[in-house]
Amino acid sequence: MSLRINTNIMAMNALRNLATTDAEMAGTISRLSSGLRITGAADDPSGLIISEGMRAQIKGIRQALANSQDAVNMAKTADAAMDEVQRLLREIRGVAVHAANAAVVDSAQLQADQADIASAIQSINRIADQTSWGSRKLLNGTAGVSANITDATRVLGAYFGGTFANLPVAAGAISINVTTAATQSTWTAATAYASTATLGAGSFVLNGYTFNISATDTLANVMEKINNQSGNTGVVASINGSNQLVLRSIQYGANYPITLFDPGNKFGAATNVAGVNAQAVVTVPTVQPNGTTAATTAAFTGGLRSDESGLKLTDVYGNTITLTATGGGSTGSFTAGQLTVGNVRFQIGANWDQSVTFSLPSTRAETLGATVVPGKSLATIDVTTTGGATEAIKIIDEAISQLSQIRGRLGSFQKNFLESTLRSLTVAEENLTASESQIRDADIATEITKMTKAQILKQSGMAVLAQANQDPQSVLSLLRGG
Repeated sequence: MSLRINTNIMAMNALRNLATTDAEMAGTISRLSSGLRITGAADDPSGLIISEGMRAQIKGIRQALANSQDAVNMAKTADAAMDEVQRLLREIRGVAVHAANAAVVDSAQLQADQADIASAIQSINRIADQTSWGSRKLLNGTAGVSANITDATRVLGAYFGGTFANLPVAAGAISINVTTAATQSTWTAATAYASTATLGAGSFVLNGYTFNISATDTLANVMEKINNQSGNTGVVASINGSNQLVLRSIQYGANYPITLFDPGNKFGAATNVAGVNAQAVVTVPTVQPNGTTAATTAAFTGGLRSDESGLKLTDVYGNTITLTATGGGSTGSFTAGQLTVGNVRFQIGANWDQSVTFSLPSTRAETLGATVVPGKSLATIDVTTTGGATEAIKIIDEAISQLSQIRGRLGSFQKNFLESTLRSLTVAEENLTASESQIRDADIATEITKMTKAQILKQSGMAVLAQANQDPQSVLSLLRGG
């Protein structure tokens, strides 16, 4: 055994272990004081990389939650404004119905009704122009889709929401290809009568309405009876060059057949004939999932004619085109008009590609009810003219229908998209935070155990170091002995 004064190996060994224990204790105290298992990159490099990515996602999700809640509140603001517009439309309709009672309403009352309607229309335009979310106008058309018709001979009007073939609508041309022309239900009697011949007493049933024929009625008399009840049957009658009765449905399409039951065989066998629904392929630009714009087609069909002015065709998303008799009565392709698009964009996810757009069409009076009477809309109704009140009722009904569709789409977007997103984001935040906590947060029980161990080792190390530092003192014993 050798004894040295200059180099104390045992003290060095004790000091090294004490330094290691001290460093471990410092790390434990740092983790306990911060609550984090990873306080620096060196603690767990791979864990740091993963957890920092998770932290960014959590921050993004929390902001997306706030964004989605703002979107819900904005949707509620727009819906409340449109609810008031619909209330005004109901009031206007009541006034129009009053004005239509021409037998008892005088000109002064009609002027009062028109003034009442004009005041309500001003309120509708004010709501459309002033409803906003911050500085964003919601109902004046800048946040929605507008269809501008350029071929008025074939298209009476068009309404497009924000979705076409389940894709957002983009600005561009509206192209229509009528693949099947609409037809009315028509029927020609097999029996011909001389112009002065009587048909004989009897009866027949046309579309559920019973007509009685007297012994002196001619074919012209029967035609007049049918035309007097066209509002109930939806059928008009005429006499062709062969003196045969010809029946024609007022409305187009298979949904409006002619059903005739003729037990006396005045006109021929009982029959049930139906027209043909118009079929069209409409093409508009849409925004693709990758962000590019491409032409997209969708099928439109319809047979509903509210009158002789237009043939309404719709797709499964509620978009509407109203063709004229020229446009819907023959096949072929043509450019109908142009779409202008404004929308509101919501960032409802933590990542760059997790956004959604929604269009809020204009609810101004000139855009409502503009697809039923050529050149007219809610803004132009006039109940003081002959037939104006009846025309106004049709326009108002269309305006109510349009606004209901807008509100329905907005409500569906709020309920099935925004509120659903809020719920899913809340769950995602909870689970992602739990995962990040598992990686990053300190286990306090484990850290206290480690600190207790380090404290004992430090005390032991200090005692051993003191003992090791005493060993060189034994050299003095040798020197004294000498």
